Amino acid sequence: MTTAPPRGSTPELIDIEEFFADPEFANPSISPDGTRIAYLAPAHGRRNIWVRGIDRTHDEAICVTHDSRRGITTYHWTDDPRWLLYLQDTDGNEDWHLYRVDLEDPDSPAVDLTPMDPGSRVVGAEPLPSVPGSVLVTMNRRPMFFDMFRIDVATGETTLHREQDDPTAAVLLDRRGEPAFRTALAEDGTVEISAIDPATGGTRLLRRLGGAEHPMSVHPQEITADGRGLLVGSYQDDDHLRLVRIDHETGEETVVAAVDGHDLDISGTMLPGVLPPPIYTSRRTGEVLAARFVGDRPHIEVLDPHFAEVYTRLRTLSDGVLGTLSSDESGRRWIATFVHDRDPGVTWLYDHSTGDARLLFRAHPDRDPNAMAPMEPVGFPARDGLPLHAFLTLPVGVEPRNLPLVLVVHGGPWWYDAWGYSSDAQFLANRGYAVLQVNFRGSLGYGRRHVTAAIGEFARAMHDDLIDAVDWAVDQGYADPGRVGIYGGSYGGYAALLGVTLTPDRFAAAVDYVGVSDLANFLRTLPPFTRAFNVNNWYRYVGDPAIPEQEADMRARSPITMVDRIRAPLLVAQGANDVRVVAAESDNIVDSLRARGVPVEYLVAEDEGHGFANPENQVRLYRAIERHFAEHLGGRSTAAT
Repeated sequence: MTTAPPRGSTPELIDIEEFFADPEFANPSISPDGTRIAYLAPAHGRRNIWVRGIDRTHDEAICVTHDSRRGITTYHWTDDPRWLLYLQDTDGNEDWHLYRVDLEDPDSPAVDLTPMDPGSRVVGAEPLPSVPGSVLVTMNRRPMFFDMFRIDVATGETTLHREQDDPTAAVLLDRRGEPAFRTALAEDGTVEISAIDPATGGTRLLRRLGGAEHPMSVHPQEITADGRGLLVGSYQDDDHLRLVRIDHETGEETVVAAVDGHDLDISGTMLPGVLPPPIYTSRRTGEVLAARFVGDRPHIEVLDPHFAEVYTRLRTLSDGVLGTLSSDESGRRWIATFVHDRDPGVTWLYDHSTGDARLLFRAHPDRDPNAMAPMEPVGFPARDGLPLHAFLTLPVGVEPRNLPLVLVVHGGPWWYDAWGYSSDAQFLANRGYAVLQVNFRGSLGYGRRHVTAAIGEFARAMHDDLIDAVDWAVDQGYADPGRVGIYGGSYGGYAALLGVTLTPDRFAAAVDYVGVSDLANFLRTLPPFTRAFNVNNWYRYVGDPAIPEQEADMRARSPITMVDRIRAPLLVAQGANDVRVVAAESDNIVDSLRARGVPVEYLVAEDEGHGFANPENQVRLYRAIERHFAEHLGGRSTAAT
């Protein structure tokens, strides 16, 4: 175990294999009856699902899945104690299938409950209390339409439950499994919310919400426990996102939770059960317990008086912020994870009937939080006065002056960096770099004005925000202006390519990780079913490549058209099976540079998609990043020890 370094000394270099190994424990949850715990842990060289009794240890747990090809991330308990369900794709292609595990015979192979043609996928699975033993699954057996199917978990029998008539539509069911609300994306980009009549099945328009301020659609969308209201995120007449209830009869909006100056945190809707949710609800009743808001540290707004007692006790268990939360049906036993900037994950079990609590596990038990670097929230104005929020991570034991700096740019671009453990930031800080993560305009989480300020600003003000962030770090004395690197994935990869094309003299090195190089080609090669959803994001913010003048503008803002300006050393990494940013986006940049005799390092992982998930590929990637930045920025490297 690494010990905390003495004051004024630098910590030991942490091996890349240790830094990017799968966590020893992750994504815990408790069974509905409160007798068992499920979680992810390594087996067969990948993340697999383990189950153990509530009072047992990991040594007594049973590995119930046997995937040796790709790690598992998302799983679900069912209402039958015999079955567990999980989602899996093939080598990162995002063609998700739902698999069944027999907990009474855990050595038997998992059963695919959703066999489909290539290109089809499962996008959601939820229980159906009105039909015990079944699960509702949303999937596109019809390539352009995501229909809802009822699957008998024990037999695998599949029945069409609800067929969609609009590729952008979604039907929301109450706790009895009855249709209650319908949402759909209108041609102008607004989200139409309608009530479904329980007698006739007809719809009645209640509200139109948003437009450009909801580039990833309206989130969350969750029916209230009584079935008579829909909980959504709405800006209403404010700049910040609130949790509101839309009444099924009147369409009236009522504020359920709001925090002045802060947005509802909707990031968890992108990866339910893995990231903290925007709304914590009772497993038994469905009542709202608390809501999560964006801040320098995430803020939990408690709404339920009984849960307030539980939360008061949970807060004493960690100096982090509540992350995911799972309870049994009775609300007696709770499993809580906590988000912390210097600890990659800690999980506690709390019994509210006795007040007893015990530490279940740490994600990386050999990682010493005291050897990690604090993540500090900072802020500064963009050149046009727009307030920018960022996080600065400085290496431990080093005077924070004139350091090599890596600007780490998040993806999306409709995502945002938040306070918490960042493997990228900690790895780079351990190698001696200052790390700056800025929520440039277009990032969610900081208000309507902030996100919509990105309309038409790809390769313009969005890029200026990144340069302004670097200038701030230099002006504050943190960064050496001659040793600044830029690194990012997806949109962040696009930003890295812009960094070395639009502003070739500002960055001494760059890393493009599954990044976009040609905006028009990127949009044309997205999966066909996504195109109906582009009206509110890509088409509104960037353009439609089917319109010649917009395509020309997109080409002008694409790194591939400015590739001749690249002088800084570049590392490119790509998953061969990426369906979001296809391999051609990286191939074309690399081929163009090599044709001109410009050195470029290119890593391709044949068994990965939009980002590297398998540990050996992560190790390969970060070894290359370590070498690249050490050579061109002067940070520490294991190769030099």
